Amino acid sequence: MALVVLRAIFVAVSVGIAVLMFGSPVVREADAWAPWAVLAAMVALPLTVIGVDSALKRKDLTVITATYFGLLVGAFLTYVALLALAPIMPLSPKDPVAVWLPLILGMLLCYICTSLLLQTRDDFRFLIPYVEFARDVKGLRPNILDASAIVDGRVADLAETGLFQSRFVVPSFVLDDLQEAADSPDRQRRLRGRRGLDVLAKLRENKLVDIEVLAPEGKSDSDTSDEQRVVALTRQLGGRLLTNDPNVMKIAGVRAVQAVNINDLAVALKPTFVPGDLVEVRLVKPGEGAGQGVGYLEDGTMVVVEGARDQIGRLVHASVTSTLQTSAGRLVFARPEFSRN
Repeated sequence: MALVVLRAIFVAVSVGIAVLMFGSPVVREADAWAPWAVLAAMVALPLTVIGVDSALKRKDLTVITATYFGLLVGAFLTYVALLALAPIMPLSPKDPVAVWLPLILGMLLCYICTSLLLQTRDDFRFLIPYVEFARDVKGLRPNILDASAIVDGRVADLAETGLFQSRFVVPSFVLDDLQEAADSPDRQRRLRGRRGLDVLAKLRENKLVDIEVLAPEGKSDSDTSDEQRVVALTRQLGGRLLTNDPNVMKIAGVRAVQAVNINDLAVALKPTFVPGDLVEVRLVKPGEGAGQGVGYLEDGTMVVVEGARDQIGRLVHASVTSTLQTSAGRLVFARPEFSRN
């Protein structure tokens, strides 16, 4: 609504300027059609600007601020340079150099400043109306996804919960690998590639997250593995790496890059049980011990119910007696309370 009001005021101001122009000597002395031409032009101008603004759906604030401050700093440096050159090169106002020198200096300095800020916009953060040249604060660092995290798919479900506030970055070589795998003649590799592309499409549709494909700067060595490249890109961006690959976790640890294993995150999010808690589980097979029945909760947690082997195939209400954390996950031991079909 605020944007609609702003655009309406923009058009109204433009029409007001046209009305003021009607009183100028140039318009009064012109032909009868001149006021209408001025009015049409001053209405068409804001409508064109609004149309272009509406067509650009995704706007990068860092590009806008970098361009703005680049032009501002360039103009300021031009003014300072002219003041510094005045005692050294006293020029007459009629001298052609005095006319063209400010334009040439302004063009060069504005380009250099804007180009410099555009190339370093990922390393600095701009705050309006204040400028802060600082690294992104903790919590706003980008989340870099490798192929294993994308193919796993759980990151898309986590993103839908609003857990991640900063943007997702997919390295360009990871996307290339997924596209190549999706066209592979090998069935398993083709399925993994297509699943990865589906997960990326799901992330794109999520309005809660911002995802971009980013190519690493510079040329990479042909002998460098994708694992090393994704860790290097994470370190370059000062971000956080999301992965399911243990080797990537080891490389990240050696290079002091923060990395999060989604499997460890999933284990940490599983519910904890204390003795006396009630669980409801359908027993699906006998356990290793005598009389034991085994079932699984919705999150995959294994529940071993003592003395319930004769209840296999039924939904059992059991009371937790103890828990055991293993490398395969959490194991819950319980005793039956009652059962129903």
